[in-house]
Amino acid sequence: MNESYLYVIVALLPLTAAMVMLQSNPYQALVIRGVLGAIAALVYALLGAADVSLTEALMGTMLAVTLYAVAIRSSLVMRLGVIAEETDTVLEQLKTQLQTVLSKRFMRLELVAYSDRQALQQALMDKDIHAVCIRQDNPETIPYETTIRLPYLYDIFKNELTAANTILTCIETPKLEEKH
Repeated sequence: MNESYLYVIVALLPLTAAMVMLQSNPYQALVIRGVLGAIAALVYALLGAADVSLTEALMGTMLAVTLYAVAIRSSLVMRLGVIAEETDTVLEQLKTQLQTVLSKRFMRLELVAYSDRQALQQALMDKDIHAVCIRQDNPETIPYETTIRLPYLYDIFKNELTAANTILTCIETPKLEEKH
């Protein structure tokens, strides 16, 4: 029996694995990871290992892709704290510019409203949010100050944010061990 088709299918494994590693969009990498698992399950089935094939299909493909989807969805969000009654057109413009910068990295922006500045700063220190955007007391030229607690997000915004309506600062938050 001619089994040359098996070599073609097996050759797809390293090709798909390389595609997963080289993919910059995490959602596309997730789909390709599912294809990789399906190819592996097919190879096992063709080689007569039905039990391994079923395990690969269920665990390696379905469960792994589901868990990766949850992880990707929850980790690619920037939570920005704002004071609830301080929404205006300048903040909306800043929000749009932040979303534009984040969308290049397949991230999304989530606004979290707080009642006052003290609650906002406490949420930043407790690491409930990634950044805060507060109206300055004297907003003559630059109306807002955005404080970011993650240095890599600060670097991204410092280099790519073209808005002149906020001052960017980066702070270090205490580690959880130091707080207790």
